Amino acid sequence: MIQIFNQYVSSKSVLLMGLESCLVALAFLCGARVRFWNQPVEFEFYTQLPDFAWQGLVAVVVFELCFYYCDLYNPQVVRTRNGEIICLGQSLGVSSLLLGLVYFFFPSLLMGRGVFLIGTVFVAAFVTMNRLALDTAWKVAIPKQRILIVGARDRARNVARELLERTDLNLELVGFAQPDPMLDAGSPVVGYPVVGMTSQLESLAATHQISKIIVALEDRRGILPIHDLVRLRVQGICVEDAPTALANLTGRVSLETVQPSWFVFSDGFHRSRFTLALKRALDLVLGTVGLLISAPLMGLVAIAIRLDSRGPVIFRQQRVGLGGRCFELLKFRSMCMDAEAGRGAQWAREDDPRITRVGWWIRKFRLDELPQFLNVMRGDMGFVGPRPERPEFVQVLRQQISYYDERHSMRPGLTGWAQVQYRYGSSTVDALRKLEYDLFYLKNMSMVFDCIIILKTVRIVLTGSGAR
Repeated sequence: MIQIFNQYVSSKSVLLMGLESCLVALAFLCGARVRFWNQPVEFEFYTQLPDFAWQGLVAVVVFELCFYYCDLYNPQVVRTRNGEIICLGQSLGVSSLLLGLVYFFFPSLLMGRGVFLIGTVFVAAFVTMNRLALDTAWKVAIPKQRILIVGARDRARNVARELLERTDLNLELVGFAQPDPMLDAGSPVVGYPVVGMTSQLESLAATHQISKIIVALEDRRGILPIHDLVRLRVQGICVEDAPTALANLTGRVSLETVQPSWFVFSDGFHRSRFTLALKRALDLVLGTVGLLISAPLMGLVAIAIRLDSRGPVIFRQQRVGLGGRCFELLKFRSMCMDAEAGRGAQWAREDDPRITRVGWWIRKFRLDELPQFLNVMRGDMGFVGPRPERPEFVQVLRQQISYYDERHSMRPGLTGWAQVQYRYGSSTVDALRKLEYDLFYLKNMSMVFDCIIILKTVRIVLTGSGAR
């Protein structure tokens, strides 16, 4: 288990991705060697050309993206070995089609047909053998990280449930240490025992070979075993508080457990001027490219909307942006005219009757958001950030949800961490959950994190998931 952007990520998945990137490159090198097996001079000449390096790099990127989008690096997707081989075959087929398109538009990137075909066979063989070998080695060589939770009440139970949800991580919950002598040792909490008292923390850590302690006490005053925790921390045992552990496990800031001091003293929330300037430059580049590429599609969507129902093609709506200032957001109209007449602002619902026939399709694949490239270019929005909400909803939500206005400390985004991690929001509870993801993004914002969010967004758009 490792941490990326302060979120726990399966180290096995990261290792697989790194190994298989190298193996794909090796496969095409082996493909060239087999293709020119009796022509060593030709092989040396072919592989030393600068074009071969670029051709190999493009192939590696396309294959790895297809593996990623087919969930071959998602350990939470459980497959049989045969199912994994079928998924690998599908990935190879899609990769070949995509590379065919790349070669059509950029012929200089085309490697020899013989090299490509033989290399693809090697890719299938290398990836299959790598996964078989790594699965076997992983079970033998990598010990599980043993975790003890300090506390045995609601907060500790929440941490335990999130731990148990992350079956992709190499974690083992040993049990709980509780400060209340009224709770007998051995009494189960979410199926795991209370192994002892917090006053026995050092002996518990030694007896159960604990490698991480998570402090999940509702009230620490007078009962936190601070001296024992200091000694264990110095000995190399990792110690985390519940809000940090939950954020690392879930990719969101749990507002039920976090205290104001956590925002003040925890790591993150760094925004240098250079990072913000680079982010804005990326917004302009992606906004321009997105507008140019999507222009023909936007024309077709506009025609379809015009033919399907009466009313304007572009829908303009007030949203709250950076610093709480309102701006006019642009969308393709997906609802009938006067959808909110007499009832005022309201969230879209499942099977909302206000949505038109064309509107259902463009919302499913997020095509209604395409005009927002203009919002990005004129500075109302960024490409990645918290999604902007309507002023009517903001007035209500800022009164009901703590820290809600903190999401306005950054320019809102065309997509965001909450959008790729959580379903479409249609209630105050959904708004609370999405704010938790937004706060996690604000805490860990970086250009690489933005790129990961964009990759996830592409997948959601292509599969049509998460829309309403």
